[in-house]
Amino acid sequence: MSTANEIKSQLEKNWIKFLNDNSAKFSLKTLSGATPPSVFVGRYGYPKVKVGPMVPPLHGDTTILDKPEMWLGKSIEEIVNYRLSLVRGVSNIDIHSTSGKYVESLQELAMTSKSVESEVTFEKTPIADIEQEKNLGLDTDSAPFGPVASLKTFKTSSSLSVDQRLENVFYDKDLRAAEGIVNLYQGGVEVSRICRVLSMGMLGLQKNRRLVPTKWSISATDDVISACLIKEIETFPTIDFFEVHKHTHLGNYYSVILIPDDIWGFEMQEAWYDNNGNLGVGIDFENANGLDRYPSIAGAYFAARLGVAEHLFKRRHKAAALILREIRPEYVMPLGVWQIREGIRKALDGEAKRFDNFHNALSFACVNLSISKNEWIRNSKIYKNTKEQMRITDFFKRQL
Repeated sequence: MSTANEIKSQLEKNWIKFLNDNSAKFSLKTLSGATPPSVFVGRYGYPKVKVGPMVPPLHGDTTILDKPEMWLGKSIEEIVNYRLSLVRGVSNIDIHSTSGKYVESLQELAMTSKSVESEVTFEKTPIADIEQEKNLGLDTDSAPFGPVASLKTFKTSSSLSVDQRLENVFYDKDLRAAEGIVNLYQGGVEVSRICRVLSMGMLGLQKNRRLVPTKWSISATDDVISACLIKEIETFPTIDFFEVHKHTHLGNYYSVILIPDDIWGFEMQEAWYDNNGNLGVGIDFENANGLDRYPSIAGAYFAARLGVAEHLFKRRHKAAALILREIRPEYVMPLGVWQIREGIRKALDGEAKRFDNFHNALSFACVNLSISKNEWIRNSKIYKNTKEQMRITDFFKRQL
């Protein structure tokens, strides 16, 4: 397995090679290529934000460059290469401006189901800064991006293949945004594509439509869909055993513990060691009443909750859930919460290890994790609640 420094070094080499291979294209103010399709809405300067298409210097089918559902099993280097090849052309737009020629062209792009041949003209040549892109902090909601420049013009080929499901929701101006998100999901539209149309202000009542920063649209989509599924899950029978599901990818180690419980509960913990060897932990929890504050681990929480909710809904059973996410040094740069969503989905698709009690389930969940079981349970609300419930159950058993 490569070390963190080796991965960082390879990322730099790949980035430099990409810039060298495309230096002639990046030295011009005009770029042609097939957008996956991909659009971007920034959050800095809100409510006036940077909005625009993302276009690579590549032609043909570029779908994989902006479709996280296709990235499971890919290496960090491959995913970063996908993302850094997308050049952003941006214009400053007020979030209330959901009409007009430019925004409407991006909305049409967001509804397409295939890569679209495009041409962008920039005010200046795109800026590519590997140090800026290698923001090595912990997770952010959206994946990294490539070079950026202020946009002058944007053109696409005349024939666009529009997805009828997206178009129908777009033109329904009496449908609330949450209902639109759920309708699209139930219709088989991928989460990444739902995020895209939400971001471009294409969902909701006419009077309420706004451009939504890409980062926020991802969390909102995961939140709305999972909340809808949880309402259904609460009517299902409870699972019979404690179950542990695991998956490891991209330097992230996931253990998902499903707990037999009549009442919904969900907790996610993230833990890591910083460069000085200090342990960092993020914990968020909800019961049947939901969250009492916005989660400290932000979009990671909703992405993981969606993965669990999908699994239980598919099984037609209910359970409480505890997720342990250990972030290792080889996760050298934030790739976006898609990897959490897909990682949890993959874990739960695998065969479960079953246990009769929480203690044994938790012990197995911590196998292969460098952080001890005691650290994980130190501030765990779901662990404390389950222990208390077990004490009450044991008490009544003794009375019978």
